[in-house]
Amino acid sequence: MYTIPASGHLMINRDSHAAKQLRLLKKALCADEIVPYLGPDLLRLKPGQPPVPHTPHAVAAAFNARAPAPSKIRKNMWSVAQYIEQRRHRRTLQAWMAEIFAGPAAPTVFHAWLATLPLSLIVDSWYDGAMRAALAETGRTDVVEVQGVARVDTMGDIWTKTYDLSGAELQPGSTATTVLYTPHGSIKPAANFLIADSDYVEALTEIDIQTPIPPAVKERRTKRGFFFFGCRFDDQMLRTYARQVIKRSSGPHFAVMDSAKLTKNERRFLAASAIAVIDMPAADAAAQLVGTGV
Repeated sequence: MYTIPASGHLMINRDSHAAKQLRLLKKALCADEIVPYLGPDLLRLKPGQPPVPHTPHAVAAAFNARAPAPSKIRKNMWSVAQYIEQRRHRRTLQAWMAEIFAGPAAPTVFHAWLATLPLSLIVDSWYDGAMRAALAETGRTDVVEVQGVARVDTMGDIWTKTYDLSGAELQPGSTATTVLYTPHGSIKPAANFLIADSDYVEALTEIDIQTPIPPAVKERRTKRGFFFFGCRFDDQMLRTYARQVIKRSSGPHFAVMDSAKLTKNERRFLAASAIAVIDMPAADAAAQLVGTGV
């Protein structure tokens, strides 16, 4: 049985308690009772330097290598992207993002394991496309990906686009056994990116009433909690999106994180959202879940 944290109190599971929660989470994932919410730190499960940036700061650095931004915004990915859009045009920003995430980022064994499970919903919060690639490698045909798109790149009241694993665009609202939701966009199949501050203006205006959240996500989260893996919440944008994606879900929620590295804002967010921390190195947690090395 899960230990469910109370809102406002940060629960941290360590040692044997962490291992026990992971065993329960593995059963929950296999039974489609919890939603994996994946972040860019998963790219560090493979040895060596990730082939694409795995933090917002690293993306900002990649932008600055192409066109240095003012020092006061230089470390903020969203602000640097906005600076590039204003000075160099949207096409340049899109092209540079496509270059930065050309990768390719190969799936880890953890991605591959998740791809075999009968999960109703997977959330991938980074641009690298590794989870999509893992699903495609299985040969499954019962998966659709719903990507967030920038309103500047669309016409009409469109917040997302839907694709199958071959890259074909589907009708809005198309669903399948597994829905992969990439709220910030992805390099594959069409290089859709929410990245600049302006991309989020309308989304953040509407997100509190859930307009940008796809109906399939709203429906499939209702009786499930979320399991955050490879995520950090040290920026307000990341916290805002995570809070709205898990809104009106039933819980419980868990996150594999190093508690010693949590910022004050992360601790407040995790406590307020009733997300229990599993304090364990990501590689160890992934190996326990998969049952092998990653």
